[in-house]
Amino acid sequence: MEKNNKLSIITKGFFKENPVFVLVLGTCPTLATTTNVIGAISMGLAATAVLICSNLVISLLRKIIPDKVRIPCYIVIIAGFVTIVQMLMHAYLPDLYDLLGVYLALITVNCIILGRAEMFASKNSPVDSMLDGLGMGLGFTIALLFMSTIREVFGAGSFAGFEIPFLKDHTVSFLVKSPGGFLVFGLLIAIVTFVMNHKGKKAPELKCSGCPVAAVCGTAEKEKCASEDEAKKGAQA
Repeated sequence: MEKNNKLSIITKGFFKENPVFVLVLGTCPTLATTTNVIGAISMGLAATAVLICSNLVISLLRKIIPDKVRIPCYIVIIAGFVTIVQMLMHAYLPDLYDLLGVYLALITVNCIILGRAEMFASKNSPVDSMLDGLGMGLGFTIALLFMSTIREVFGAGSFAGFEIPFLKDHTVSFLVKSPGGFLVFGLLIAIVTFVMNHKGKKAPELKCSGCPVAAVCGTAEKEKCASEDEAKKGAQA
């Protein structure tokens, strides 16, 4: 039973609660780094490393960090690990460091990482938090891989930088541009939603009560959302 629970923590990020296609988080790096497979995988693995490490530390400190300053503390912890990843990539993988550019530093404010810190790591054990970070990170990487494969193969006629001869003269350059990214992103979300609904597992509704980053909203906004939810429940009753 314990093994099944641990496995479900890891696998939920792959499809059921995929951070990109289901929860629609991390949209900025998703659109920006999926023009090629190498950049997409690099971003996914970097974010996964930060997710695992930050979830571990936040879980270990969850009873020490004061509630009123928890979000700034989470951001400092996340920024520390992002800095470590940046320095390591700059030293040992300079080409990837240059390829990711500013989006590597922006992992600090990635909604996936902050959302998992607030929704999971701050409420669960260190081991479970690491597994959650691993699952969500791999789910993020898988989503980037799917998007980048479609965009690079059909938009540039190559895969991971290697040219595909029979597609070289039949590419749709629109796909490697910003509008093409939005198109592929929207189509993949539609496909995932259709598959989940077809299997009888509806995708989570994007409302305040289920939002993974609801805790970082302003107090007034949270109160407004809560009152709206209560009003809806009253009307249904």
